[in-house]
Amino acid sequence: MRITKSHKIIVYSILVILSLYFLFPFAWALITALKTEGEAFSFPPTFLPDVPQFGNFIEAWKSQPFGTYFMNSVIVTVMTTIGQIISCSLVAYGFARYDFKYKNILFILLLSTMMIPWDVTMIPLYMEFNLFGWINTLKPLIVPAFFGSAYNIFLLRQFLMNIPKDLESAARIDGANEFQIFYKIFLPIMKGPLTLIAVLNILLVWNDYLGPLIYLNDQSKYTMALGLASFKGVHELQIIPIMAMTLVMIIPPVIVFAFAQKYIVEGVSGSIK
Repeated sequence: MRITKSHKIIVYSILVILSLYFLFPFAWALITALKTEGEAFSFPPTFLPDVPQFGNFIEAWKSQPFGTYFMNSVIVTVMTTIGQIISCSLVAYGFARYDFKYKNILFILLLSTMMIPWDVTMIPLYMEFNLFGWINTLKPLIVPAFFGSAYNIFLLRQFLMNIPKDLESAARIDGANEFQIFYKIFLPIMKGPLTLIAVLNILLVWNDYLGPLIYLNDQSKYTMALGLASFKGVHELQIIPIMAMTLVMIIPPVIVFAFAQKYIVEGVSGSIK
């Protein structure tokens, strides 16, 4: 089918309409966060504030220790991302590039863990972390990431399976050991899917509410998601500070996604070949 100029106009028009549809809630939240309380509850509602109240963000930020919440979220997000990249790349490399006994059985067992919902393992994990003395610390949110994720391992394995085995054979002939082959040859090749895994992990961990709710009791250990939920409970009828802190909450993932979207497309296309 030949794509004409009119077809392109229709497609782009639909995309623009859908983009505006999805962007409108964020725009409305930003505009509301910049209003005075009288403008926010006025009827009929006003779309733009007379004078943007940027101080609303500062007041909302200072009303609770959001600086502490933010740093806790950064620590958890960065550490879990590092853990996922290290563990998943090593395990996927082993499954994709080495032949060993029961490899396929072990890989099937690994994939079968994806069928177990987190709700089933929630109580046993809590009991285990309580036995370790990790409750009310960030360790239960960080340490499991260093044991990998079945989905991420599967994604990387599929990507590595497409690379010819002649690559590491040539490296061994040149005198490279196994770690050098992995670190200097395959790790740079995996930049696309590793970026995809990093972004998916950042989005998941940054917005995680249930995990911190279960394991954290002290307010000084709260992450942004848990702190924002607590903040909404205190300011239930104050829409302006809630909108302001919600926008602050979503800014880091949006920035990460904007800078990494090129590698996300490369990672997805390379993994599904």
